[in-house]
Amino acid sequence: MVLEGKNIMVTGGAGFIGSHLVEEYLKWGAEKVVVYDDFSSGTMENLNHIKSNRLKIIKGSVLDAILLNKAIKSEEINIIDHQAAKLEVYSGILNVKKEARVNIFGTLNVLEAAIKNKVEKVLFASSAAVYGQAKKVPQDEMHPLEPHWPYGVSKLCAERYCIQYNRLYGLNTVAFRYSIVYGPREWFGRVLTMFIKRIFLENKPPVVFGDGTQIRDYVYVKDLVRAHILAIINEKSNGEVFNISSGKGISIKDLAHLLLEISGKNLGIIFDNPKEGEVSQYQPERIRLPSELRVLVLDNRKANEILGWRPETSLRDGVIEEIKWIMANPWRWQVKPRV
Repeated sequence: MVLEGKNIMVTGGAGFIGSHLVEEYLKWGAEKVVVYDDFSSGTMENLNHIKSNRLKIIKGSVLDAILLNKAIKSEEINIIDHQAAKLEVYSGILNVKKEARVNIFGTLNVLEAAIKNKVEKVLFASSAAVYGQAKKVPQDEMHPLEPHWPYGVSKLCAERYCIQYNRLYGLNTVAFRYSIVYGPREWFGRVLTMFIKRIFLENKPPVVFGDGTQIRDYVYVKDLVRAHILAIINEKSNGEVFNISSGKGISIKDLAHLLLEISGKNLGIIFDNPKEGEVSQYQPERIRLPSELRVLVLDNRKANEILGWRPETSLRDGVIEEIKWIMANPWRWQVKPRV
């Protein structure tokens, strides 16, 4: 098997993307997979379906450098896939320091522990948010880096530390700039999840902000996982940064139409235009982000050229899989108070 003999730690392994990585690492023959998660946003519901004696779960924060180092050492970890982060953009705007502590200092703790314990490779979950407003489309890895949310700043800083530790200390690191990742077990709060919930669970029309011409790039979570596996086995990935995306854009309005077409429901679309930072009058759990991106489409050719990776799942097929999952688990998207 591709990952035979490898002990892999996934920080944030109880989260949406992390749980899919755990699942696939076990499937691809990892000797042991260790989930290291503080369960502040991740949940055991994302892992309960995995029945394997090669899975170990450790409750801990990446801010706890002592516990993190102990876990890596005792479990004889070869590879760390660092997913643990504060992800919600609006919460990060409200509490910049908390987001920075987790996303930046948590990553530094991972890198330091990796060096101390002679870890072979660290994979890091960065974000398309490092780019800011698109100056050219699609955005390749050489696009100017001008994040306009604190979240993007924290991810860019952590990503730079990963590259620096590769150059200064010889630690093999790989950073992935994700476009919008979707699929089963996605956390509720982004526009696709809100559309799905309203149409399929509440029988209500989707709410589109503005004229709906904003363009977004969606990548299916199982496609993303393959990029991680390919990066582990390919030494050419060391010290590199890769866009992981579909490479295709869809307008928010067309995304709403796609979901309505899949549903077969004649619900129409509600167009709402709240000011930045204000709540939708039709959907009180939804806030319009400041500095909204007009276009987000990432160029994925570098990942194809070096890793041999390309997305294989169409947006329609991937969305149908996510809909099947939430219809079977409707309680998973109960709205929680913002913190």
